[in-house]
Amino acid sequence: MLGPEEGRVYPCGPMKAVFKADGAETGNRYSISEWWIDPHSDGPGAHSHEANDEIFLVLAGRPSVLVGDTWHEVGPGTMLRIPAGVTHDFANRTSERAGLFNVFLPGGFEDNMPAIVEWFRTQS
Repeated sequence: MLGPEEGRVYPCGPMKAVFKADGAETGNRYSISEWWIDPHSDGPGAHSHEANDEIFLVLAGRPSVLVGDTWHEVGPGTMLRIPAGVTHDFANRTSERAGLFNVFLPGGFEDNMPAIVEWFRTQS
């Protein structure tokens, strides 16, 4: 059992990723993480995953989420399903911190985190 913001933490500039379960823990079937975004900050940038579906649940704040070509302003409790191949992004355009719970299917996403952390470090 892990509480809020407990897990393996990866600093990503204005974001913090907290991985709860992935890899061997899940047999690479899924990855579970939280993504926390500072106020008035961009997210990871528009991208897609050709072989992975994602599910997001808003934990806190009012993040903006891009799905396909449309930005959505969403609040706590909102669930978004991003099918494989669909462009998506998230940002925080408000003055309060925002949090998203993420399920990535199948798993293995955490393997990318060292390179993602390094990319954000070099952009600072």
